[in-house]
Amino acid sequence: MPVKVTALDHIVINVADVARSADWYRKTLGMEVRVFDPGGGKTPRTSLLFGNQKINVRPRDADKVEWFTADHETAGSDDLCFLTSSTPDQVVAHLKANGVAIEEGPVAKQGARGTLRSVYCRDPDGSLIEISSYEYGGG
Repeated sequence: MPVKVTALDHIVINVADVARSADWYRKTLGMEVRVFDPGGGKTPRTSLLFGNQKINVRPRDADKVEWFTADHETAGSDDLCFLTSSTPDQVVAHLKANGVAIEEGPVAKQGARGTLRSVYCRDPDGSLIEISSYEYGGG
């Protein structure tokens, strides 16, 4: 029987400055910042928690053996879409109030479950961040 993936538990993003990035995601997207001990004498890790998911934040120059990294860790190379219950106008107002430049939006985009209304900005490393809500009860 083939393996069937049922959900996404966490992702890892590479950043230039863990504290700066964690603060941006906390302030801009309301994520909870948590530092945890991975055990085994390894360096403490930082996670961003939201809903039932998390993002682990890894310094781009992390030791590949200790941190068990991907082959090409580059800060600013991510393209992430987050769902919100806020309206696109509320997202725009919040980003502007926090001094975050809007790259595009609100615009209609295709999500996993239907049409999204999306607003785009960038995190401190330049990764593209899409903040979206489903239209017409599609999500």
